[in-house]
Amino acid sequence: MKSKTLAVLAVALLPMAVMAQNIATVNGKAVPKARVDLLLQQAQRAGQAVSPEMQGQARDQVVIREIFSQEAEKRGIGATAEFRAQMELARQSILIRELFEDWRKKNPVTDDAAKVEYDKFKAQSAGTEYRARHILVEKEDEAKALLAQLKNGAKFEDLAKANSKDPGSGANGGDLDFAKPESYVPEFGQAMAKLQKGQMTEAPVKTQFGWHIIRLDDTREASFPAFDEVKAQIKQRIEQVSLQRYQDELRTKAKTDYKFSQ
Repeated sequence: MKSKTLAVLAVALLPMAVMAQNIATVNGKAVPKARVDLLLQQAQRAGQAVSPEMQGQARDQVVIREIFSQEAEKRGIGATAEFRAQMELARQSILIRELFEDWRKKNPVTDDAAKVEYDKFKAQSAGTEYRARHILVEKEDEAKALLAQLKNGAKFEDLAKANSKDPGSGANGGDLDFAKPESYVPEFGQAMAKLQKGQMTEAPVKTQFGWHIIRLDDTREASFPAFDEVKAQIKQRIEQVSLQRYQDELRTKAKTDYKFSQ
């Protein structure tokens, strides 16, 4: 008698268990909760926080999709060649996304690897930064005429605003902000680095852009953020480089008669 009661109870509870796995039915077809879970997982992957409001929106979206997809099936859209072609592209996209996600999980970037890269960047950034102003013109005669005005007391900032052909700095009185000499073309960087604070080039400096009059306003030792402040960005960069290398390896190993353009 006892076993019969348990059997009846199990049968009675079965529909409740099935209902727990589904969120709704649409025209007699069950809509599984797993679809909602998948949407929320994708949102989390994208860095979004899953709130109760988002959970409700995901449930709405899943049911709406079922309604629309049922109508599309009824109209025969799922049987068309165009639909099958799009489905194949979608299948490939999902496979590729999951392939790279699996690779990321199995090849995490360690803090030690990030620190090595950080130290390399920091060493490259060490040194003196220079804050200079310049006036850029097309011809040497123009530069010499402006230089003469400056030596006679004209204000550098005013002449830069009125005459400089550099759209980036001209409006700011020729100000280039702090930068290392290597940031500029060699002729400009070398001339700037030879100046003392407040000093101006005695003669115009020629580069591929034209003729420059350069004044050095200030110098400072280059600063660099603490490791913890940039660790996440460095890890992301290392991961991107490594993933690109993995993709290149797969392409190289593949046997194909296709000739890639790049």
